Amino acid sequence: MAQANITSDMVGQSFPHPDEWKWYHYFTFNIDHKVIGIQYLVTAFFFYLVGGVMALVMRSELATPSADLVDPNFYNAMLTNHGTIMIFFWIVPAAIGGFGNYLVPLMIGARDMAFPKLNALAFWITVPAGLMIIGSLFFGGAQAGWTSYPPLSRITANTAQSMWILAIILVGTSSIMGAVNFLVTIWKMRVPSLKWDQLPLFCWAMVATSILALFSTPVLAAGLTLLLFDINFGTSFFDPDKGGDVVMYQHLFWFYSHPAVYLMILPIFGIMSEVIPVHARKPIFGYKAIAYSSLAICLVGLFVWVHHMFTSGTPPWMRMFFTVSTLIVSVPTGVKIFSWVATLWGGKIRLNSAMLFAIGLLAMFVLGGLSGVTLGTAPVDIHVHDTYYVVAHFHYVLFGGSVFGLYAGLYHWFPKMTGRMMNEPLGKLHFVMTFIGTNLTFLPMHELGLKGMPRRVAMYDPQFQYINIICTIGAFLLGLSVLPFIINAVWSWRNGPKASGNPWNAKTLEWTTASPPIIENWNVLPVVTEGPYEYGHDPAEVSSS
Repeated sequence: MAQANITSDMVGQSFPHPDEWKWYHYFTFNIDHKVIGIQYLVTAFFFYLVGGVMALVMRSELATPSADLVDPNFYNAMLTNHGTIMIFFWIVPAAIGGFGNYLVPLMIGARDMAFPKLNALAFWITVPAGLMIIGSLFFGGAQAGWTSYPPLSRITANTAQSMWILAIILVGTSSIMGAVNFLVTIWKMRVPSLKWDQLPLFCWAMVATSILALFSTPVLAAGLTLLLFDINFGTSFFDPDKGGDVVMYQHLFWFYSHPAVYLMILPIFGIMSEVIPVHARKPIFGYKAIAYSSLAICLVGLFVWVHHMFTSGTPPWMRMFFTVSTLIVSVPTGVKIFSWVATLWGGKIRLNSAMLFAIGLLAMFVLGGLSGVTLGTAPVDIHVHDTYYVVAHFHYVLFGGSVFGLYAGLYHWFPKMTGRMMNEPLGKLHFVMTFIGTNLTFLPMHELGLKGMPRRVAMYDPQFQYINIICTIGAFLLGLSVLPFIINAVWSWRNGPKASGNPWNAKTLEWTTASPPIIENWNVLPVVTEGPYEYGHDPAEVSSS
């Protein structure tokens, strides 16, 4: 957050340097926030690989118009669980559980989270949830898509669908636990010298994310519980033949699931706000604007969900209201984009792996945002609804946005987490392969959607095959791009050059302790003496500019 002096005469109480955690402690019920953060990151990356394999199965099937590789029902199961895993078991746990748990206490000068045991429990209930998702494939797999709309979710693979619902409810419970923990930690456990207007922007993003999770997650849990009752106990909440309302499920689902986009992207925005000023060697442009725009996204993001339902019989006044609210929510997002570009402008940019992924995210997210504006307007949305135009949009936002941001954060904080530096040539190879693979996979999908190819199908009109072949080639390049990262991370963790406590000369508090930090983070708690992004004042930096 802010630069700190940590001499023993500033704080009355000093703590002994504890022993380091051993490798086997990372497989236990450990209450250290740093261990839990790494547990989240490693587990989420495992599920990322699982979800990626599912994506490659689907893209292999779509290389030809006929269903000649896998059974269409199995394709539907791959599609459902790919989307579910990537959202609920990769992006959300990595961004919130991984980076949030690891960084927030370090950034505010705390020794741990407010509720350490609750924190550990929140992680460990995600593990059986993830295994339940994978296990559902042995019962046919949930086949109704990651949205699980009834009546399809009520009549296909009931056992697998029930396992899917229980897994998502467990993940939602974990999310609520984490949200309470983050809010209490940031509110009550900051060092006294750290004021709200000195709080790192990642922490502001976590505040907004946690508030959003507390408001929206219980609504999804309620809707899924009612669906579970319909499937297993003969109720008719979503059975129109017995007085139920299938559209009500869509409202309950999207009231959470559109804000879930912001649950995924707000922590990534926080990562961007930390990475860019450090590697541009400039103060962040518009600190308060970025901080308050996170809260604005949190508020307005609760009033945009119906733009997913423009084809569900919504009346004209509702279409107009949610078109306007969707366009409004793009304003605070644009504030962030403008601020990051302004920070880069004139900076002494270090084009290392972390910065390359951050700049790549800017390009990806702007393109995804532009297609999102078109989808937020009712006439265009009705035209391209449930086509590959939608698939292209949300992959540019969620993969090009969230995943690029996660990689930027991993390269940036890897020295802090492991005490080792990553290999830059491998990191740059990883970026190039990921950037090309992403655009080769998802950019042609815009044309597929505009020409009318429906999403969620294993068989399609032969006129779309050429574009699908290009997308499949891009998907395999994207899959291969993971290999340089895995090799880099494993090799560097064991054999990489040792990192100093602050290899990037950053200003936030996590860089004022050892790399990796000791168990209680500091021998003596830090004292904040300047703002978190006051770059360009050091004599060495000024003389070289």
